[in-house]
Amino acid sequence: MTDLKLQTNVAESLKRWHEMIHTGNLTALPELLDANAVFRSPMAHTPYPGAPVVSMILNTVFNVFEDFKYHRELATADGLNVILEFSANVGAKELKGIDMIRFDEHGKIVEFEVMVRPLSGLQALGEEMGRRLGAYLAAAKA
Repeated sequence: MTDLKLQTNVAESLKRWHEMIHTGNLTALPELLDANAVFRSPMAHTPYPGAPVVSMILNTVFNVFEDFKYHRELATADGLNVILEFSANVGAKELKGIDMIRFDEHGKIVEFEVMVRPLSGLQALGEEMGRRLGAYLAAAKA
């Protein structure tokens, strides 16, 4: 982990995020999310709104990913945004991606956006997420 120049509350929240990922226990995730947080999926055109939906998506994708690892961290000059580069497997497909996380000044996650490559990895992820959460996500957007 590198020393990013983050606002104090953001640094604490990011530390908690990494601890949850490391332990495999995301039960404290709702505490990190702003009530109006949004998730921007690499598969969907419009964002998924609301902390309960964001929590459900992140918990599910964490269970879909195998051999998940973060590699690099970057931060914006204002100390409110981080980009975390990761790799993972979905079944036999390998993928790389980034989590772009925007925090507010209180350290709450207000936006979580994911980008994934290559297309074959994204397709495998989309198929598995659709199988697990398709009906839930369709209802959440309605």
